[in-house]
Amino acid sequence: MDQTLQDRLAIRELVENWAVWRDAGDWERFRTVWHDDGVMMATWVQGTADEFIAASRAGWEKGVSILHFLGGHSADVHGNRAIAQTKMTISQRTTVHDVACDVVCTGRFYDFIEKRDGRWGMVLRQPIYEKDRIDPLVPGTAIPLEPELLARFPAGYRHLAYIQAKIGYPVKADMPGLTGPEVEALYARGRTWLTGGALRP
Repeated sequence: MDQTLQDRLAIRELVENWAVWRDAGDWERFRTVWHDDGVMMATWVQGTADEFIAASRAGWEKGVSILHFLGGHSADVHGNRAIAQTKMTISQRTTVHDVACDVVCTGRFYDFIEKRDGRWGMVLRQPIYEKDRIDPLVPGTAIPLEPELLARFPAGYRHLAYIQAKIGYPVKADMPGLTGPEVEALYARGRTWLTGGALRP
């Protein structure tokens, strides 16, 4: 097997391990997918890999249910750096306004991945949020959402942000979506970093 194929398989495995180990609460192995300076940018928490793991563990222990499912994958590899994009869904179950609900958000994981000392690891994960929906667990049950709060968030993750705000998370309101200046800036950042540039906000 040539080195290029080995690298691509390792990158895909890294992305899959992230989802499986995070959702299983396997925190020790989950830490191994990150480099020491890794950063996670999620709607509900933005910080270092260690801060994200600590927040995820705390939510897990309180019963916060957030699961991930992966789809198609593409990676641009340039030497020891890669930008990987992976189709995903985020599924969160909660009770909002006394109604048990599921929110499903579809998008992509946009990952800055680097090979250091022979090991691929995540440097930055920035999800792209494309569309979402909210459904009651009991079909036909009305969910009395607050229009003003719902309108504060971009259409790509509006319902996900709503339920996360309702359980007390400080949700970031300018995440990249399918189109717009935020995602274009992310693509530009990825191109610069892939060819050796610094990782800048």
